[in-house]
Amino acid sequence: MPLTHLLLALSVVAVWGTNFVVIRWGLDGLPPFLFATLRFALSALPWLLFVPRPTAPWSRLAAFGVLLGVGQFGLLFLAIDGRIAPGLSSLVVQTQVFFTIGLSMWLLRERVKPWQVAGLLLAVGGLSIIGSHLDATVTAAGVGLVLGAAFFWACANLVVKSLGPVNMLHFMVWSSAFAVPPLLLISLLTEGPQAIGHALQQAGPGVWASVLWQALGNTLFGYGVWNWLLARHPAATVTPMALLVPIFGMGASALALGEGLPGWKLLACGLVLAGLAVSVLWPRLLAFTSRNG
Repeated sequence: MPLTHLLLALSVVAVWGTNFVVIRWGLDGLPPFLFATLRFALSALPWLLFVPRPTAPWSRLAAFGVLLGVGQFGLLFLAIDGRIAPGLSSLVVQTQVFFTIGLSMWLLRERVKPWQVAGLLLAVGGLSIIGSHLDATVTAAGVGLVLGAAFFWACANLVVKSLGPVNMLHFMVWSSAFAVPPLLLISLLTEGPQAIGHALQQAGPGVWASVLWQALGNTLFGYGVWNWLLARHPAATVTPMALLVPIFGMGASALALGEGLPGWKLLACGLVLAGLAVSVLWPRLLAFTSRNG
């Protein structure tokens, strides 16, 4: 991978990791489901007027939009809204890798590999450490909500897996439109019209910048550049770099929000990342060693 492409990949990972801090800033002015509604509304509009519909069935667009919008980001925003620290949530949500493996085994009859079991056990060890250190910044509800977000992210992954080749930037724009109605309905029912109106009236430039960053930086730039790289390099070269997301997430939360990094949190991070690395990189290592004797 040329240096310029490597820097592009790192920029995407940095955006995705530091995005958890941006979520925290946005939630200081907007209730979680309203924030998610605005995020997906601006991911769809006005881009729908310029981006052609991808070669994907309407049912897949709708399923992905609802799973990602309501399931992943709705629950994630709700969790970060006072139930779990943003940096730690960037780590826990990566368990979507193991949910994706499990759902693929169940629905697609894929066989589990020994290294996937080993990776899962390492990650469970890390999550167990997190579960044993619940406090005001890490609640059981927060961990549960982020695990739920990871599960719905995995479900969304299976929708994409069923598509075949598709322009993911176009897919993200069009599927985002389907996330807006259910998110808005949930916001109206749980947060109420009065709270919504008050939040919109009081939202300052920083809050709107957080919303725009969610839509433009995290979605359009992130997915657009990531898939541009995937079109030019082997997936085995690009995808492992996503393991750096929790590093950026926890580092940015420590610097920007003062989120502590005690020893137990670093140990949990190490175990979860080790589990993810084994699950993602072990097949590549075996292939490399077999080629080079």
